[in-house]
Amino acid sequence: MRLMLHLFRTYPTASVLMVLALLLSGLAEGLGLSAMLPMLKIALSSGEAAAHAEPPGEVEQVVLNVLAWLGVPATLGALLSLIVAMATIKAVLLLVAQRQVGYTAARVATDLRLEVLRNMMRSRWSFFLHQPAGRLTNALATEAQRASDAYLHGTTSLTFFMQAVVYGSVALAVSWKVTVVSLMAGATVIWLSHFLVRMMRKAGIRQTELMTSLMSHLTDTLHSVKPFKAMAREAQIDEVLSGETNRLNKTLRNQVLASAALDSGQDLMFVMLIALGIYLAIGVLSMEFATVLILAVALGRTFAFLGKVQKQYQKLAQTESAYWSLKDTSARAAAEQEHLGGVVTPTLERGITLTDLRFSYEGHSVLCGVDLEVPAHRITTLIGPSGSGKTTIIDLVTGLLRPDSGRIKIDGVPFEAVDLRGWRQMVGYVPQETVLLHDTVLHNVTLGDPGISEAQVIATLQKAGAWDFVRSLPEGLATVVGERGGRLSGGQRQRIAIARALINAPRLLILDEATSALDPKSEAEIIATLKALRHDLTILAITHNDALAKAADLVHTLEVGEPLRRAG
Repeated sequence: MRLMLHLFRTYPTASVLMVLALLLSGLAEGLGLSAMLPMLKIALSSGEAAAHAEPPGEVEQVVLNVLAWLGVPATLGALLSLIVAMATIKAVLLLVAQRQVGYTAARVATDLRLEVLRNMMRSRWSFFLHQPAGRLTNALATEAQRASDAYLHGTTSLTFFMQAVVYGSVALAVSWKVTVVSLMAGATVIWLSHFLVRMMRKAGIRQTELMTSLMSHLTDTLHSVKPFKAMAREAQIDEVLSGETNRLNKTLRNQVLASAALDSGQDLMFVMLIALGIYLAIGVLSMEFATVLILAVALGRTFAFLGKVQKQYQKLAQTESAYWSLKDTSARAAAEQEHLGGVVTPTLERGITLTDLRFSYEGHSVLCGVDLEVPAHRITTLIGPSGSGKTTIIDLVTGLLRPDSGRIKIDGVPFEAVDLRGWRQMVGYVPQETVLLHDTVLHNVTLGDPGISEAQVIATLQKAGAWDFVRSLPEGLATVVGERGGRLSGGQRQRIAIARALINAPRLLILDEATSALDPKSEAEIIATLKALRHDLTILAITHNDALAKAADLVHTLEVGEPLRRAG
């Protein structure tokens, strides 16, 4: 129950309210059950039998005294009314407790999702880069819900345990000797069944591992479906995914077997135990029938609830691994949080300077003594073959990576002293791989920012050379672009991405092969737009296209393993 103790400490108020409601509902149920003993005596001792009825026993007399104190007469109608009233109170209190449990369970899933997501977004880029997208997707979708279910199973187990305590207490009051012997026998049944709980826990841990692996591979595969289909490689995809799916299926079958075995086997053993107890009480010990009936009801319900406790605990054991997996993911991301630099508010009036910059990636030298200038209100391009460090320079300028040595200055201010978040808010970025959201054109440009008006979006689309085709779409700005922007051409997707980068009026616009998918006419329009924009912002572009390089004010040529060269 380590998980439940942890969650109770995390949500103390909700947990206290839940336990209090369960406790009061248990007391109400216990009082209603206690009223059954004198009621049965009255029902079984009518007419002439009443004259020969045995005097009230010790427990029965205590119940009658409590009823007299409450002002409830010891008549059949009054006792039945009391039982109904207590059942009503119990039902209301259980409703309150279960509502609280449901609300808290939903909060557990929400809090876990937000914790993992926020820590991931705040982590260093080098850490985030090594996290499979499918792992994070699985964590936020499947594992968070399983963790919420674990809390639900744990609190349900607590509910059943309290009800078992109530019925067990009534049985103890009626005959403590019989109850103790019966509870010892019931504990033996639960102990014999416990191996099924361990079996479920192992299956749950295995399910968490397999689901994480399967979702990681599935996400990667779905991103590459088009080339796989084009090359008729679907069989290889099926082979990889079907193997993990079958292993997951085997684990789920083990869970079903453990759950079904506990349900059927435990219930059978408890029925046999109750039957044996009734036989011994009436046939051997010659106990009074009303007393035996109360004991049978109380102990039967006690065993039933104890069985439910173990079954819910089994489900808790199956799902709790998801919670600890999420907490582990969140803790690793929190430990890798990036340093957001200093407190100096950034400006970009003169330009960016890189001096003697060196950077290695996993022991491989990428940049070696690079000196580079990006003057403000100019177009600066980086050209060179793959592996020469162009994208690395972009990542260093945006603060996603930190150099091994050397200095980066913005208007003469060292990068370490600049407020990194404030600096990134001044950057518009268009990546080489343009991936749009499965949403409208409007949402893809604004990213859901309510402060951006439709007029601003249209003006920005015009700057990016995208408005002509957007307004011709079936629903204009409200047109859904499809998965990863699949309903648009490559050039159209790229222009939407440029509009997204321009929407917040950045001071620095970074383009990573942003014109590579455009036809010559569209490319010329974009370049003309960039030339006009350089009076308002600074442009740093990676390109292989001669047209953009020729339009640049400054060209830096990088070669793999060679010093950087500057062209006019």
